[in-house]
Amino acid sequence: MLPNPVKTKLAKGENAFGTVAFEFFTPGYPAICKAAGADFVLYDMEHSGASFETIKEQVQYCRGADIVPLVRVPGPDYHFIARALDVGAMGIMVPMVETAEVARHIVSCTRYPTAGRRGSAFNVMPHDSYSALPVTEKQKLANERTLVICMAETPKGIENVDAIAATEGVDVVWLGHFDLTSFMGIPAQFGDPRFVSAVAAIATACKKHGKTAAYMAANEAAAREFYDKGYRCLAYSADVMLMQGALAQGLAALRKF
Repeated sequence: MLPNPVKTKLAKGENAFGTVAFEFFTPGYPAICKAAGADFVLYDMEHSGASFETIKEQVQYCRGADIVPLVRVPGPDYHFIARALDVGAMGIMVPMVETAEVARHIVSCTRYPTAGRRGSAFNVMPHDSYSALPVTEKQKLANERTLVICMAETPKGIENVDAIAATEGVDVVWLGHFDLTSFMGIPAQFGDPRFVSAVAAIATACKKHGKTAAYMAANEAAAREFYDKGYRCLAYSADVMLMQGALAQGLAALRKF
């Protein structure tokens, strides 16, 4: 079974940088990201419409490219979380986590008994690399390597962020910046004092409980800003925005010829 170097780095207080995929579910994409220096690719299922069959393929491409596959599932339901892990994700992100109770449920779905309630399927799915290890060893390794990311992206989630970060088994609290401002009634107003306060609250809670604050930065300036605020896990933009931005910049240069 493969290790999860992203979880290991974050547990040591180090940084982890990667990107998000919404659209480019192609065989070469993980290798491209790895060659660019990414530690992980976070595959979105909440908004993209990607199926588990698509995610299963992408995870295998990630394994061949030696890059960590993470998956944002549509919600905290057991069948989303457990299935994403069974097809090979090394970590799951769950949107709109608002209470410690939900966070505990999420963690339980990622752990085998007696630590949790994840169902067993060995030697028939990619998550255990079809290896011949004893089942007890597979369960132990899976429990240890699985990265659990809770998104804080509602006012209630921010209100309870300290308790969420304190939850045993939660590794990362990820700021959902667009949704948070939308629920606050200030869509995309990232300079609003309420949003700025929420950003600080996540960083404070994570530092207090030895967890990692995370964020998807649209550009280098945003990445620098959040890194300086204590966010050690950063996704540098997403596939669509990276491709569109680079193409727009290049075409604008061509039109000046």
